[in-house]
Amino acid sequence: MNEAQYPFENHFLDLGGIEYHYLDEGEGSPVVMLHGNPTWSFYYRNLVLALRETHRCIVPDHVGCGLSDKPDDAQYPYTLSRRVDDLETLLDKLGVRENITLVVHDWGGMIGMAFAARHPERISRFVIMNTACGPLPESKRFPRALALVRTPLGAFLVRRLNAFARVASHVCCTRRKMNKELRDAYCRPYDSYENRIATLRFVEDIPLFPTDPSYAIVAHVAQCAGLFQDRPMLIGWGMRDFVFSHHFLEDWQRRYPKAQVHRFNDCGHYVLEDAAEELIPLITAFIA
Repeated sequence: MNEAQYPFENHFLDLGGIEYHYLDEGEGSPVVMLHGNPTWSFYYRNLVLALRETHRCIVPDHVGCGLSDKPDDAQYPYTLSRRVDDLETLLDKLGVRENITLVVHDWGGMIGMAFAARHPERISRFVIMNTACGPLPESKRFPRALALVRTPLGAFLVRRLNAFARVASHVCCTRRKMNKELRDAYCRPYDSYENRIATLRFVEDIPLFPTDPSYAIVAHVAQCAGLFQDRPMLIGWGMRDFVFSHHFLEDWQRRYPKAQVHRFNDCGHYVLEDAAEELIPLITAFIA
């Protein structure tokens, strides 16, 4: 990784023989940033640079993502519950147990909100970007592209051709397309069949029915909204996201009516990339 692109010190936590990578930059009240699929801690690089002079920025790479190990299914269960356990282990190890600002995007939203539901006393405020706060909204149809990924053909395209990460790098910024250098940086961790396991398993773990393994956790997160009505929340939303569309934003607003909402009508799923010049100052002011 180009040091100019990613000018951070790497840290690793041993999770029973699996190396869990994270950034731990700066000092002060903690800001925990959780990425989604198929991104990694690189997604938050500019926000870390903006905050590390005044805050402690902790940014893990979920197992199978970024610079973390990418074990096979025999070594690691790629489930939401394990993701939350990993985050809990990391924050406990680092002694981060209070006054947390939680910054989440995509799958990081459900991982982070499930952690918050376990430990509501640790969370002081939220920054939310294009993610879910509960099960698929009734008004939203499951996207065809994700449905395809969950088929044998989709699995082949994801693991053999890196289709999920590569397509995302082209379509998830709509205000301004990412250049090749940025696209390559987002895709670099997923450079082989073995290293693309998480990008597939994340999609397979999306719960659509009560019988799905992760559905109970997602439903519990939705039920816990009342725990956080007194916590400040900033929502920054790329309105041209075809997966996390306006239906999900409306779900957040219904559950958290006091949230401060900023819509970016010309931006896509990678809203922190697309709207960096506007959204990063909004976040830093909100946290300050």
